[in-house]
Amino acid sequence: MGTFEAQKGRWGAFTDVIYLDVGGSKSQTRDLTVGNVTLPAGVTADAQLDIKAWVWTLAGTYRVVSDPGFTMDVLAGARLLDVEEKLGWQFSANLGGIAPPPRTGNSELKDNVWDGIIGVKGRLAFGADREWYVPYYVDVGTGDSDLTWQGVAGIGYAFRWGELFAVWRYLDYNLKSGSKIEDVNFNGPAIGVAFRW
Repeated sequence: MGTFEAQKGRWGAFTDVIYLDVGGSKSQTRDLTVGNVTLPAGVTADAQLDIKAWVWTLAGTYRVVSDPGFTMDVLAGARLLDVEEKLGWQFSANLGGIAPPPRTGNSELKDNVWDGIIGVKGRLAFGADREWYVPYYVDVGTGDSDLTWQGVAGIGYAFRWGELFAVWRYLDYNLKSGSKIEDVNFNGPAIGVAFRW
């Protein structure tokens, strides 16, 4: 993920891009029993899930609070969620030494979701020279989804050349009922470096 921001006076703009590629697989075997008697039969299921997504936010900002210890920008813009989900499965059976052909299948879903967003972002600085700070970001929006929101908060340290920070990020989508994908959320920690010029 990465962010680029530009500001002149109170006005500014930023863009934020996230790419993710996650997946997993699961295999499970089940023996068949009747009462307490084990039958010479069993079923094995194998499944693989792969999710790839791009999340792109583009917004304009206006600084409503500009103080050395506290800044707040209001923002308005749009966010794109481009997600692809692939699921593959295979069922195989063993019936007393007889192995019928396995049953296999797959499913693939793709969706593009555009939403308008509004929010606030900024920082609360502290320390002798205000070198420590708490960055914050919150937005909410709707459009192709019923509701999307994002929150980011953490801790950072400012140097002359830039900043080091660690944050927790949460992004949630509640898509419209009957959509190919109805709910998506991502969250986790991020450690980063910000350069200023």
